[in-house]
Order: sequence, then structure tokens, then C-alpha cells
Amino acid sequence: MGEEHYLELCESPVQFEHASNVNNVFFDEANKQVFAVRSGGATGVVVKGPEDKSSVAFRMDDKGEVKCIKFSIGNKILAVQRTSKSVDFINFIPDYPHTEFTQECKTKNASVLGFCWTNWNEIVFITDQGIEFYQVFPDKRSLKLLKSQSINVNWYQYCPETAVILLSTTVQGNILQPFAFRNGTMSKMSKFEIELPVVPKPAKLSLSERDIAMATIYGQLFVMYLKHHSRTANSPSAEVVLYHLPREGACKKSHVLKLNTTGKFALNIVDNLVVVHHQSSQTSLIFDIKLKDPDCAVNTHQPVLPARSIHPYRIPLSGPAVVPSQPPVPCQLYSSSWSVFQPDIIISASEGYLWYLQVKLPPTVNLLQDKGKLMDFLLRRRDCKMVILSVCSQILEGGEKGSLPVVATVFDKLNQVYKEYLEAELYCYCNPHLILLNLLISVCLLFVVYLTLLL
Repeated sequence: MGEEHYLELCESPVQFEHASNVNNVFFDEANKQVFAVRSGGATGVVVKGPEDKSSVAFRMDDKGEVKCIKFSIGNKILAVQRTSKSVDFINFIPDYPHTEFTQECKTKNASVLGFCWTNWNEIVFITDQGIEFYQVFPDKRSLKLLKSQSINVNWYQYCPETAVILLSTTVQGNILQPFAFRNGTMSKMSKFEIELPVVPKPAKLSLSERDIAMATIYGQLFVMYLKHHSRTANSPSAEVVLYHLPREGACKKSHVLKLNTTGKFALNIVDNLVVVHHQSSQTSLIFDIKLKDPDCAVNTHQPVLPARSIHPYRIPLSGPAVVPSQPPVPCQLYSSSWSVFQPDIIISASEGYLWYLQVKLPPTVNLLQDKGKLMDFLLRRRDCKMVILSVCSQILEGGEKGSLPVVATVFDKLNQVYKEYLEAELYCYCNPHLILLNLLISVCLLFVVYLTLLL
């Protein structure tokens, strides 16, 4: 069973001081940084990023409970929200004044729900009455309002890869209004409606922030909606509905992922795969929206592989009382204290770890019996070449030797990809990826010729 775990946590996680009564933990999705804030910052703030060089430690005055804290891109300016009316700023640019300066939201009687950095000196305040887009002048310790938009807001989400902010509006919360930010400009995109399983009467907030996520899949931005059906519905199982959100044009419902169960779920994106974690069964499912299932309606997808748990992970003990021979302790997978962030991040604030979720391709070879579908799946993944070579070896020799139609299907798919890369070579000569793929296919073809001569 151990060989069937196709998901694993990275070997070298980001470690930070775990959450406690005196230490609050925050995560910035844009910079992928964890903030450990002790005593409001008076006894220290430690920032840990994906790389050691992005780690920062400093102190700041305790001016009240920290609600949100984030660096701008490049760690140039720190923004801290302590109240519902304003955000404080501290320069981290060398030779600039290090004293704090404050910006209150412009809208009267509005409450700041949060903020997002869209550039090293551009920031968006999201309030319950709209959004305010500012340019920050660190040398003058001031901000200039570039643009604002009035709209009732329940909650918001931000996708840093595309600099798109999604606002939940209306009483039910299912009318979503996206805004795009680029080069100092704010653009209002087409709003769209999320189809609720049940429309409440009287109307009340029915779409939760927990059930919405934004992510880039195969280079396109999607809004993912975790749809829970009511117990009385004909289709009791939950599903993930994907809405394609283009820069221009209408947002459309494009894919439905069937989960075939109910309960609490969380979503990640790894190597363009949608990973759905199911807490009660402590298993995960993966979906590939480019794989077409002949038994399903158009753009309706079943899991690519059977549900499996993330590979067991052990946490090494640390501290002065640890005996060198003491073995690592098992990590509680799918813990209720886990927080999942896009695209591929899992955080355990109680244990002080940030992991990147990873896909292991070798176990998929035996879990996916349809070799044609397996090749379609593998050819879209990173680091697939050696696994594809093992599939070719498996169907040409060994105990699981494939029939001639299976061999033909596998090599047809390899040749099609090779053809596409040859055509692309016209635009990008000496592509290193093409050279490696060329080598792989050449080896496979030589293998076929060799076996043919033996026969």
C-alpha cells in the first residue's frame, strides 16, 4: 500500500514558531511568507519564506492586536492592519525613514476587511463598502488614491499570480465581481453568478468564502466552487464546479468534478491537477480537466485515480530535551488544524510547518490500468520522462506485456506529442525540453526495433 501514495509533502518544509497564546501566525499568499508575531510584535516578528534568504526578523511597537500583516513584493514596505479603519506602513528600504505612517480608508463608516499588495508600491484596501486602490510613496511616507469602486462586499479572495481580486456581493453572496490590476491600473471584469444548490427564503448569505478558491490551471484562471448538495437533493454527493474567468469576456461554467461523497473538503492545485482533500476519510482525489472521460457528460470529470492518503510524514523532534536516538513522530495528516492555500501549500500552525504538496508519478503506473489514458495523464506532467520510459518497458517486455493495440496507442500518443514539439521547433530552435523528449522517443523506438528483431 505504501507504494500507492501518489501525493506527498515536501521533504524540507518551512519551519516557524507554532501558534500559541503569545504567538500569532499569519500567511501571505502573494510572497508565500509565514509571519510569527509575538506579543503584537514587541518581542519580535519572524518572517519565513520559501527560501532562507527571504527570512526577516524585526521588532515593532505593540499598538494593538495584529489582524493582518504582509510585505510588499521584494520586502520593501510592511503593511500592518490593527483596526477596521486603517492600515499602518513601515519602510524596509535602505536609507528610508523607518517610522510608521498610517492610511485610513476613504469611505465613511466603512470597515477594512483586508488588503492586497499588487506591486511593490501599490496596494488595495478591501472594505465592506468597496475597494480602494492606492500608490504608496515610501520617501514621503504617504499614499495617493488612484481609483475606488463602491460596492457592498461580504468577503474577498485574491489570486496573486494574475493580480485578480474577487468580491462576494449581494445578500446571498453568490454574485461575484472580479477586478484586475496591472501597471497601476484597475479594471472591472464581468461579474458572474454562482449557481447555489438551494436558494434560501428569506434571502441570506449562502456562499461561504471557504467554498471558493481561485487558481491558474493550464495557464487559465479558474474560480473553483465547492458545491455541497442538500440531503434531500437527487444528487447527494458534493462536486467542484470550475468557472473559467478570462481577462475579457464573460465568465462561464466550464468543468464539473464529481467527488462521489460528502463532508469537509479542501482544494489544492499541483502540476495543473486539481487535488481535493477529504477530511473524514483522510484521503485525496486528483482531477485532470484535460482528460476526457467517455462515460461522463462533456466537461464532467471523475477522479483520475482511486482515492489515496497523502504519504505518511514524520516530524523530527527538536529541543534541548531530545535524545539523539529518539525517532521522529508521525504527523497527523488531514488534521482539523491544517490550513490549505493555493496553489499547493498546506500549513499546520499548531505544529509550525509549511509544506508544499507534490505529486509522485511512479505509483500512477499501476493505479491507472488504461495505458492510453495513463499516457495522456503523464505527458502533461513535469518530470514525466523516466516514468513514461518505464511504461514503455512494461508494455514491451516484463510480466505485464501489452497487446499490439495497446503498444500502438502508447506510441501514437508519443509520436503526436513529438510532432507538436517539432512544429514548435520552427519558433524555438534548440529547445532543451524538445531535445530531451526527442531522446526519450528515440530510445523507445529503438527498444521496439530491438524487440521486433528478437521476435
